[in-house]
Amino acid sequence: MGGGNNYDYVVVGAGIVGLATARELLHREPGATVAVLEKEAGVATHQTGHNSGVIHAGIYYEPGSLKARLCREGEQATKEFCRENGIRYETTGKLVVATNESEAARLGDLHDRALLNGINVRPISGLELGKIEPNIAGTAALLVASTGIVDYRKVAGAMAREITGRGGRIACSTRVTGIRELPDRVEVATVAGETLSAGRLLVCGGLQADRLLRMGGVEPDFRIVPFRGEYYRLPERLSGLVRHLIYPVPDPNLPFLGVHLSPTIGGSITVGPNAVVGLAREGYAKYSVSGRDAADMFGFPGFWKVMAANLSSGFGELRDSVFKHGYLAACRKYCPSLEARDLAPYPAGIRAQAVMADGSLVHDFLIRSTARQLHVANAPSPAATSAVPIARMIVAMLAGEGSRRN
Repeated sequence: MGGGNNYDYVVVGAGIVGLATARELLHREPGATVAVLEKEAGVATHQTGHNSGVIHAGIYYEPGSLKARLCREGEQATKEFCRENGIRYETTGKLVVATNESEAARLGDLHDRALLNGINVRPISGLELGKIEPNIAGTAALLVASTGIVDYRKVAGAMAREITGRGGRIACSTRVTGIRELPDRVEVATVAGETLSAGRLLVCGGLQADRLLRMGGVEPDFRIVPFRGEYYRLPERLSGLVRHLIYPVPDPNLPFLGVHLSPTIGGSITVGPNAVVGLAREGYAKYSVSGRDAADMFGFPGFWKVMAANLSSGFGELRDSVFKHGYLAACRKYCPSLEARDLAPYPAGIRAQAVMADGSLVHDFLIRSTARQLHVANAPSPAATSAVPIARMIVAMLAGEGSRRN
């Protein structure tokens, strides 16, 4: 298939997963025709362009799980891609810091998990921690040497250039308005009135994943619930406060990793994120509200089950979002010198979290497919780190479904 608006593959979504998948298709099938459709004016506009820029090592994930394997492969693949494309990254290392006996015990469990995942980690004492990072206080820590930082927008931009350099098309400001699957192709209608025909359709829709799945004729068994990750930035005078990424020991009763200090590739240090339910999937300004998004969320039984199961922690996250001093207290557990005046505003991110009808949060990759469509319904952190191996997995799944040219 090829010529005009006929393509072998159409990819919806020019975040890093969609771009990595289009790139992998062109690597795997050099003669394929590929188009990437993106509703925004540029690539990497949403989750890819609003994360903390960490190249994760994968110490948190269940040994043998898909997330653990993809993250371990992705850490190496991301760095290799950066070297090949002249993109600056730094392997700063990460310190997971325990501040009490309970956290120190969980740190031991995390150490064991990291070793099972094949990741090089080193336990360090509170005394050694004070020497490595004089501004950080803790009873013990775990050093993850391979963790790094990068600007994922630059990574996505390089992927986009490679796609177009190999003959692929990237169409920004091109919102998909309709998907119709036929026996021999999928027709994709856009807001500009254009209709593209594809042998296979891949959808990496992020914050709109459930809606795009429904557009493709499949009623989703989940909903996307947006979680705002709010950040602060430290002032320039504190740009040397820490050299490593500084993370708290994760609470096993909470779905996210907690507030951390992150040196960025641009030289600043961010503080965050928290995790607050958002009322707008793409509303990055604080207190943004979308009537449609709120109605979708409130009308889904799984949302209320999530809220009921996490009422205390959810209230705490909301309180810390409204009152800076609560947010500050989380940071001062391991960085006592920080003051409220040190927390300057920084753009928020929004995480697309798939929630099932029973109220369970989907922590792994969620794929939904038909004969000619494959939808990445949930691509949780560390999707940016793991984008290259995720793309390989998706393309391998497509290859297992039959020839693209039938």
